[in-house]
Amino acid sequence: DLLFDGRSIVGWPDGTVVQAPAWCSGILLVDIENTDAAQWIPLQENGEDELEIVNSGSEPSMPSKGQDLLSAVTLGLADYCGKSGIKKIVLGMSGGIDSAVCAAIACQAVGAENVLGLAMPSRHSSDHSIEDAKATAEALGMELQILPINDIHESVDESLQTELDSGHPVAKENLQARIRGTLVMGAANARGAMAIATGNKSELAMGYCTLYGDMNGGYAPLGDLYKTEVYEVAHAINENATGDAPITESTITKPPSAELAPDQKDEDNLPPY
Repeated sequence: DLLFDGRSIVGWPDGTVVQAPAWCSGILLVDIENTDAAQWIPLQENGEDELEIVNSGSEPSMPSKGQDLLSAVTLGLADYCGKSGIKKIVLGMSGGIDSAVCAAIACQAVGAENVLGLAMPSRHSSDHSIEDAKATAEALGMELQILPINDIHESVDESLQTELDSGHPVAKENLQARIRGTLVMGAANARGAMAIATGNKSELAMGYCTLYGDMNGGYAPLGDLYKTEVYEVAHAINENATGDAPITESTITKPPSAELAPDQKDEDNLPPY
C-alpha cells in the first residue's frame, strides 16, 4: 500500500531542476556543466532478475493524472505479487467500473493468461452487467467464468428465513456479497492464486462494502483511489488499449450500483461521487 514513486531530481544553484519520471526503473544521466544535456535511460527486467537498457535517450514527459495513477497502482500490484511469489489473480467481475479497472490492472501486473474473473449474477443483476463483464474480459484476453448464485442464495435465504424476515433488510443484501466472496476465495485457493478486492477509497471510507464479501482479498488495487480517480484511471486504460477499449462506454456511464436490491444505486445511500 505504500508506494515510492521515484521522480529523482537534480537541481542547480540557478533554480534549474531536472526530474526523472515515476513508477519505472532507469538512470537519470546528468551533465553538471550542461543542464540541457540530461537524459533518461529506461531499464526493464530481462527475465533473469537483471535490468537492461531500452529506448536509450528517451525524453521524460509528465503524464496525465489518470496515467500517473494507473502506473502507480499497476506497479504496486505487480511489485507485491513479484515479491510474494504470487503468479495468478482471481477477482469478481460485476460489470461495474471498479472490477473492470481492477481486471485491467491485474492483467497488466501478472499477464492476462494468469487472471480469472468470476461473474456471479443474482436475481438483482442486470443483463448489461454480464455483457459489460464479458466485453472487458474479451478485450483484455483474460478468462471469465459465469457462475449464477441464485440457487445458493435461495438456499441460504431459506435457512435464515426467520432471521431475515424479522431483521435488518441490509442482511439480505450482504448475503449475496458473501456468497460471491466465498466463490472468489474458493477459486483462488484452488488455483494457488490471490484474490483481490475491487473496492475503492470512497466506498471503504464510508463503510459501503461487505465484510467477508467484496472486501475479501489479499490486495485492493483501488483501495487508495477515490471513485472520481477510478474514472480517470479507466479513461487512461482505454487510451493505452491497442484493440477494443477494455472499459466499455456503458461501464463508464451507467450509475454505480451494488445490484444487491431492486433498482439499487450507490447514491441512494452515499453522497454523489
